[in-house]
Formats: sequence, structure tokens, C-alpha cells
Amino acid sequence: MRTTILDEFRVDKARKYELKDFCDYIVEFSCDQHGSRFIQLKLETAAPEDTQMVFSEILPSARQLMTDVFGNYVIQKLFEHGSQPQRHMLANQMEGHILTLSLQMYGCRVVQKALEHVLVEQQLSIVRELHGHVLQCVKDQNGNHVIQKAIERISADKIRFIIDSFHGQVYTLATHPYGCRVIQRMFEHCSESQTRPLLEELHRFTTNLVQDQYGNYVIQHVMERGKAVDRILVCSRVRGHVLHLSKHKFASNVVEKCIAYGEPKDRKALIEEVMSVRRDGTSNLVNMMKDQYANYVVQKMLDVVDGQQRDQILDKIQDHMAMLRKFTYGKHLITKVEKYLASKEGNAGGNSPVSASSLASSPVPLSTDAEQPVSAASATNSVTPRSRA
Repeated sequence: MRTTILDEFRVDKARKYELKDFCDYIVEFSCDQHGSRFIQLKLETAAPEDTQMVFSEILPSARQLMTDVFGNYVIQKLFEHGSQPQRHMLANQMEGHILTLSLQMYGCRVVQKALEHVLVEQQLSIVRELHGHVLQCVKDQNGNHVIQKAIERISADKIRFIIDSFHGQVYTLATHPYGCRVIQRMFEHCSESQTRPLLEELHRFTTNLVQDQYGNYVIQHVMERGKAVDRILVCSRVRGHVLHLSKHKFASNVVEKCIAYGEPKDRKALIEEVMSVRRDGTSNLVNMMKDQYANYVVQKMLDVVDGQQRDQILDKIQDHMAMLRKFTYGKHLITKVEKYLASKEGNAGGNSPVSASSLASSPVPLSTDAEQPVSAASATNSVTPRSRA
């Protein structure tokens, strides 16, 4: 049951309240949706004495509030805007309960906030409680965020037990909806000496990972942020299989990244493979242009190649424009081609042999929302490229 003072606060919208008006009622207000929001806003600009008043009332009930649907936000604000001694005392309330909090929907947010604001010694004290439970946390919908935050905020040499727990588990984690996020954070924040053995383990499974609904994001991350030696290895697994992988819902994302981030030699080889004509006269390019996933790879090729290569690709595509109009996914590519042709025509002063306007004589409707690629769910904190519709 709400007290009278909380009822009055919820009803009286005209009165301007201050934190001191609710002295002795802070815990109750923290557990109420409107009361919690009020305290959070006030703490952002509160005078030290008002923050201390809130802190003093909160502290005895801090651990219960950490897992409360509204109270957890007040605790987070105290970590953000409290003094360092207050943060230290709040974190002390978590001692012995880090694993439980990390696996709880609201508690995991408080643990993350604590890792952002307490001093290094207390950061280490928090993460040490997860020793022996790292993989459990990584595979948990809440706990994985705590492991990610630890990797982001604490020097890698001080949390070696977290990195060591990944050895022999890279494929399992990379193909896990939460584990794939943690692996990406590790590649971002850990040293070469720590990540190299794990990257070597990863490369043994590249062919499978590029086709996995979660593993493909890890390989994309390697292409975007990895070292040249790792990008070369990924491209080597893609070469010879460009058509097959480009037509795959998940692998096509990786082929795009190989085209965009591969070394010049690798990019050239991949594009040549796309442009090649088979013995039976069929063309990889034509097959890819009309495919719901592979057409994005062709579009990426147009975006990253130099002018001369782009002209060659445009010439080949123009021969099949009529055919493309018959396919649902062909219109994405037609729009891209028309853009480049219009740009080329403008640069040539209108003397281009094939004008964009002539290609547009049969209007192509814009894609509906349902046909547009959808953003990937991530929990990532990392770059999570488009997933295929």
C-alpha cells in the first residue's frame, strides 16, 4: 500500500517538490514508477547534502533495490552522481552477491554501472566473484552484459581468468546469441598476445561461422577491425565459393565485408570470381543480381571498386536490365545502377551512351518496408550489420 505522501505526490502535478520533501520516504518512492523517476531526475543536479540524504536512506535497503524494477534506476543514479565514498559503500552492499545480481534482469544493470564508476581495486573485487562462472554468465541473457562491461572497463591483464575461460570454447561462443557479443568485445579490448590464440582457434571454423546466424557477426567484426593477416585468412575461405556464400542469408554479409575491407589483392580476386563466366555460359554475376541476398554483394561491389572497374560492371549489368525487372530483388540493384549511370552522365556532360532516364522508362517502385533488410538484434554494443530480410 502506498503512503498518503506518495499518493499526494502522484496526484498533485502542480506543486514543485524537492528531495527534502520526501525525507524518510525515499525507499518507498524508489520502488514506485513515478517516485523513482522523480528521484533520478533530482539526483542529476542535487546538492551534496541532498544526495547524502537519499544515500543514507537507500543504503540499508540497497541490495533489495538493486533487483527492483524501479529501484535499480535510483541505485544506478547514485553510482553516477554520488561521491566516491558513497559509490564504495554501495558496491560493498553487493559483496557476496555479484553472481546472483549479474544473472538478474535489473541487478545486472547495477553491476555494470558499478564497474563504470568504482575504483580499480573494487572493480577487481566485483569480477573476482565471477571466477568459475564466466561461461555461465556469457551464455546468460543478463550476465553476458556484465562480462562485456568487465572486458571494456578493466585492463585485460587484470582479468586474465575471463579470457582463459574462452580457450577451446571459441566456436561454441561465436555461434551463441550472447557469446558472439562477448567474443567481439574481447577482440576489441584485449591485447594481441591474448587474442591471437583465440583468433587461430576461430580461423579453424571460419567456413562454418560465416554461414551461422550469430557466427557471421564475429567474422564480420574480424573483417572490419581485425589485422590484415586475419582479413586475408577470411577472404581465402570465401574465394572459390563467392556465388554459394553470396546467396546465403548470413554468409552474404561476410562476402560484403570481404569486398569492402579485404586487401586490394583479395578484393580483386573476389570481384573477378563474380565477373567470371562458367563453361556452360552462365555468369556468377547474373545469378547474383537476381538473388534476394547476393544482389547486395553486387551493390557493394559497385560502391567500393574504382571508376574503371565500376564501368565494366555497369556494362555487364546493363545487358540484363530487362531481366532484372522481372525479379523482386532486382529492383534494389536497378536503383543503384541508375544512380551511378546518372552520376556518370552528369560528369560526362550528358554524353553518356546510355542515359539513366532511358533505363527509368519503366518505373521501378521503391522497396516496401517489408522488403527492406532489417537491422540485426544486438546486443551488441558492437557494430551489428544488416541481417537479411
